[in-house]
Amino acid sequence: MKSTFGKQNWWILIVFGIIGQIAWSVENMYFNLFVFETISPNLDAVTLMVQLSGITATVTTLVAGTLSDKLGNRRRFISYGYLIWGVTVALFGLLSTDNIAAIFHMEEAAAITAALALVIVLDCVMTVFGSTANDAAFNAWVTDNTREEYRGKVEGVLSILPLIAMLIVAGGFGILVSMIGYQALFFGLGAVIAACGAIGIFTVKDSPALERKGTLKDIIYGFKPCVVKSNPTLYLTLVITGVYGIACQIFMPYLIIYMKTYLSFTVLEYSVVFGLAIVLGAAINLYLTRLADKNDKAKLLYIAAAVFALGLFGMYVFHFESKILTLALFGLAGFVMITGYIFVSALCGALTRDYTPEANAGKLQGVRMIFSVLLPMIFGPMIGNAINKAAAIPLPDLSSADVMTTQYIPAPEIFLAGAIAATLMFAVIPLLVKAKNKKGEKQCD
Repeated sequence: MKSTFGKQNWWILIVFGIIGQIAWSVENMYFNLFVFETISPNLDAVTLMVQLSGITATVTTLVAGTLSDKLGNRRRFISYGYLIWGVTVALFGLLSTDNIAAIFHMEEAAAITAALALVIVLDCVMTVFGSTANDAAFNAWVTDNTREEYRGKVEGVLSILPLIAMLIVAGGFGILVSMIGYQALFFGLGAVIAACGAIGIFTVKDSPALERKGTLKDIIYGFKPCVVKSNPTLYLTLVITGVYGIACQIFMPYLIIYMKTYLSFTVLEYSVVFGLAIVLGAAINLYLTRLADKNDKAKLLYIAAAVFALGLFGMYVFHFESKILTLALFGLAGFVMITGYIFVSALCGALTRDYTPEANAGKLQGVRMIFSVLLPMIFGPMIGNAINKAAAIPLPDLSSADVMTTQYIPAPEIFLAGAIAATLMFAVIPLLVKAKNKKGEKQCD
């Protein structure tokens, strides 16, 4: 059947979708590296920034999503949200220890502390507008403007956008930073995001069927015991999503820092390794996701989780004296990890959509954020940084200033911990397989 989504809606979906995913990828990968390299190699600050960002994103999505329902308006949340989001990203280009010291007449140590505090606060502010515009309003807009007969096609495109964004960021932004610096990167990315929002003011239209509905009380709907009891398949899928997310966040915030410091990869080397792993992993998953449509998605999680854990174990093991051998085998393990990473994510996403009651889909997005964002971003970095702190591997450049040499770098054991956490999915998958066979689940109003 020919899609009736419309050319303009496709354009909005792709442009706003890819720009949003690039912005999130930069936050997840390069804000941490920016703090480590330009302000202070302080993994405690990196960990706190990730945790507070997760809390902010979850709360914002709960409130903004419900509010956009209540007001019956998505376009303003999207357009003005992206516009201000871009401004907040650009502001990161002004943050530096030297600027803080000059403006507030501080000594270096005090300026570093102030800069770390400001970057964490600004990251939370940026997350408020990013989550409002993208997580809450844009995702709701997609739901409003799609119909069952072509929603699968739209979802297929949406599932590819994070991979494209990750490839662009992982494969190109490291090289870009080495060429133009962080300041120009943040200014440029912020301008692109803001321009996207400005264009949206004139192009994004709400669905004619969108009505004002709901109240702020709907925020707690998904936490009602009767709702959980009525939808066991959905909530078991979300539990697996949470375990998977924690496994990812144990190592992901520190991955690029680990490659640059512990493995001594150059920008070009880690960009190529990471980029190739993503390209090959995405290519394999084109076949795997088609396979998922013809087989039991819950049972396929056994394979996906095993591949993910195996790849992480390889990343833990593969570091050698030989740089070439490390590049080759760490890259191979990274490819295996990315393959499992994408496959688990795709299966959990599909199962979540399959078992979310359509009549209450909006009300349940907050619960999804709890398991997919909040819990992983609190507990994952906490575990990862505890391992890094216990290992206490010093910075390799001992000629740096004293403030630099007292810090530590990511340890390979974060990948082992991630692999162990990933295997915990095997404790929940059998329950999901069993619950998935139950039909006619009663809904709770």
